[in-house]
Amino acid sequence: MSGNQTKEDHAMGLFKPDLYRNFAIGFALGAGLVVWQIAPSMNAELIPQAQAAPVSAPADARAK
Repeated sequence: MSGNQTKEDHAMGLFKPDLYRNFAIGFALGAGLVVWQIAPSMNAELIPQAQAAPVSAPADARAK
């Protein structure tokens, strides 16, 4: 070690920051791809189509 450099300056970490950045970018792109693939079917599940309830006449009205 020469000059002002210490042993910690040259110590190699297990993973470099680039690896974490690339994992984050890959995760974001993968999540975006999944959302893009299921987006057309999400509309049908989130906003169900309106359906009218069946109406039946009361029992005494049917007897008349």
